[in-house]
Amino acid sequence: MTDSFNTPSTVDPRLLEVLVCPVTRGRLEYDRTANELVSKSAKLAFPIRDGVPIMLPDEARALD
Repeated sequence: MTDSFNTPSTVDPRLLEVLVCPVTRGRLEYDRTANELVSKSAKLAFPIRDGVPIMLPDEARALD
């Protein structure tokens, strides 16, 4: 665990197996440095807050 709120330092690989991009239904990759789930096909990065992936397109960051 990484802090007093018990936020995990990584995303459970089993979670990555079941989560998909809400826009394209494609695969997501975990970016540990930015603490985001990245959809290369949608060119979006979904934030992870307090250990919970926020899978709302309106909350995602556009990738260049």
